Amino acid sequence: MAKGRGVITHIEISGFKSLEKVSLDLGGLNILVGTNASGKSNFFDALRVLQGIGYGLTIGEIFDGKPKGPGTEVWEGIRGGIENAVFREWSAEGNAFIRLAVRLRCPALEPDLRYEIVIFPKRALVRMETLGSGEAPIFHVSAPTADFDLARPILQQFAKSKQCTEQDAELIETCSRLMSDTQLLDPSPAFLRGYSTSQTVGRMGERGENFAGLVKSILGDERNRAAYESWLKQLTPAELDKVVVMEGALREPLFAVKKNGHRIPAPLLSDGTLRFAALAAAFFQPDMPQTLLVEEIENGIHPTRLRLLIELLKSRTAGGRPQVMATSHSPLVLAWLTEEDYKTTFYCKKDEETGASTITPLSEIPRFTELARKQPAADLFAEGWLETAI
Repeated sequence: MAKGRGVITHIEISGFKSLEKVSLDLGGLNILVGTNASGKSNFFDALRVLQGIGYGLTIGEIFDGKPKGPGTEVWEGIRGGIENAVFREWSAEGNAFIRLAVRLRCPALEPDLRYEIVIFPKRALVRMETLGSGEAPIFHVSAPTADFDLARPILQQFAKSKQCTEQDAELIETCSRLMSDTQLLDPSPAFLRGYSTSQTVGRMGERGENFAGLVKSILGDERNRAAYESWLKQLTPAELDKVVVMEGALREPLFAVKKNGHRIPAPLLSDGTLRFAALAAAFFQPDMPQTLLVEEIENGIHPTRLRLLIELLKSRTAGGRPQVMATSHSPLVLAWLTEEDYKTTFYCKKDEETGASTITPLSEIPRFTELARKQPAADLFAEGWLETAI
C-alpha cells in the first residue's frame, strides 16, 4: 500500500511560535529566504512537530523531548519546549491553541490524504484531530467526548481501534510514514573530517555523523558513484579526480579525494568542499528520507559555487525524491532561480510590533516577477526591496 515517494503539497500552520497564520502550497524544492529571526526555523520546527506525531510520541514528548529508551532513539523536542510554542499574542489566552494541517500526496495513493490536528499546549492535549482520504473521512475526534488518550495524537491510536478497517489502517500507516520520515541536515566540518563509527550506513546524522560510512555505501554502487563524483568534480575540478575512502587503524572509514594519484584526507579539505560533499551525498543515501530539511544552504559554500548547489537541489528533487525544504539568508541564492521556482521560493518577514511572521511565495509579491525580469532578483533582496514590498 502506497510505499512510493511522498510529498507535502499543502501546509497550514496557526498559532505556532511566530507563525500566527500560514498557508502554503509546496513543491519538490522549497526555499525559505529572509533575515535571521524571520520565521524560517519556526517553519522547520512545525515540520518536526508533524514528525513527532508520525512517530507516535505524546504531545508533551513532541515539544519537550524524550530520552533514549529500549528500542527508541532520543527525541530532542522542539526549541523552547511547549511553554514557548504558542504565538505570543495568543499565549495570554487560557484557551490558546496550535493548529497544523497538511495535504499529503503519494504516487501509489489516490486521492491525497488530508490530516489536521489542533493542540491545547497549556495541558499538552489534543483538542481536535481528523484524517481523510480526499473528501472521505477516516476519523474525526474532538475533546472532551473522545474515547482515546488525548495526551497523544489519535492517529496511531485509531489504527489499533476496533473502529478502524484494514484499508484505513494502511492509510494511517502511510500518513504516519510520510510525516515521520524527515531528515534535518546541517553538516558540521568537525564531524565531516572525522572517522565514521560504522563501516557503511544508509543515512548520515544531522551534523554529518557517519558521513564517510555513507560515502562508502555510495561508492559501492557504480551508478551512484559516477553521479556523486560528477557533482564533486564540478565543484572542484582542479582538486579532484575521484572520491575515495581511507581507513583508520581499526578500519574505520575516513572521507578523502584523490588527485594525480595522491589521496587528500578530509582533515585537509576546505569547509566548503566538505559541506558540499555532504549535501551531495544526502541525495544518494540508500535510506532516502521522504523530506529533507537543510538549514542555511549557503553556509561554507563559496558564492561562485552557489549556482552549482542550486542546480544540485533542483535536479535531485525533480522527481520528488526527496522533497526538500531549505533555508537561506543569502541574496545570491535568488540569482540562480527561474520564474517557475518563484512559486515555491518563499520570503519570510516578521512584524516587529505583533511578532507575527509572514511567509509569502515570491510569485505572489506584487511586481516582484516583473521587476526580476529587469534587474537581478538577488539585488531586490539585498537592497531591501522585498522588505518594503510586503
